[in-house]
Amino acid sequence: MNDPITRQMYQSCRLCPRMCGIDRSRVTGFCGCGDTLRAARAALHQWEEPCLSGAEGQPGGSGTVFFSGCTLRCLFCQNYRISSENFGKELTPDQLAAVFLDLQAQGAHNLNLVTATQYLPDIIEALDQVKDRLHIPVVYNCGGYERLETVKALAPYVDIWLPDFKYFDNRLAAKYSKAPDYFETAAAAIGQMIAQTGPPVYDIPRPASDSRPASDSRPLSAPATKTSGAAAPLMKKGVIIRHMVLPSHRRDSIALLRWIKEHYPDGHYLISLMSQYTPFFHSKDYPELNRRITTYEYNQVVDEAIALGLTDGFMQEKSSAKEEYTPPFDLEGL
Repeated sequence: MNDPITRQMYQSCRLCPRMCGIDRSRVTGFCGCGDTLRAARAALHQWEEPCLSGAEGQPGGSGTVFFSGCTLRCLFCQNYRISSENFGKELTPDQLAAVFLDLQAQGAHNLNLVTATQYLPDIIEALDQVKDRLHIPVVYNCGGYERLETVKALAPYVDIWLPDFKYFDNRLAAKYSKAPDYFETAAAAIGQMIAQTGPPVYDIPRPASDSRPASDSRPLSAPATKTSGAAAPLMKKGVIIRHMVLPSHRRDSIALLRWIKEHYPDGHYLISLMSQYTPFFHSKDYPELNRRITTYEYNQVVDEAIALGLTDGFMQEKSSAKEEYTPPFDLEGL
């Protein structure tokens, strides 16, 4: 798929690695979506990484748009109401374009497209409509499970990539997310994201303290950990690789960090190690996942990141593992 992304792609959908090839005007794909875009929330979001949301007390936030449906089936998904149950409101590209501009007018530091792949034809049409009026970076916030061709096609539109890198072991990916080819697919996609953006770029120079080890650097996105005081440098271009440590699987996290260090160029991405795992959705059916991670488990992963020199990025306080940090999907902003 090297052609431009257009609505015709819904007629034989191959937007994601599932490659369903179905006509989404007639039936839904693996993502659970037809050919009409649905979204569940559009609002300023304060709890992304500080270089996206800004420091505590800093005006604005990340202008997030949460799209319904998903190309993965993570049984622990905190956003399951929209990812699996497809809650949301139908929007035309014209309406979506107006949402984008409204978020910018509210003071958003960026436009954050959350789980957008299944609706890319509509989203691209909306972005084309506002390209001369949108003056903030576009963030592509995804599960990492992307076709290489899709990432390449998005090069003119996306400034900041925010992919998850969930698993090293495909057996875990198959069991927990129904994606037996997850690792190799995400590894290639994220590698392409890094190649397209190059080293991170910020609106103001980052102070030397921002390169401290992950254990005491700018923390990740929970309210108790946000940087306060002076304005945080805001990312304009780059890649932030997110990894959420799962209970009982710290060794998979460590193996993944070792692979990242060996295969991706130093200085071209940030790492965001997340401790926010909370048992949601079908987690209760899997005893190994039906609990929060321990401090020991998370610290083992953080210590490995430091030992590997993966110190440019973020860690997250254990206080993030609370249900109240899941956004309310109430159609706000739509």
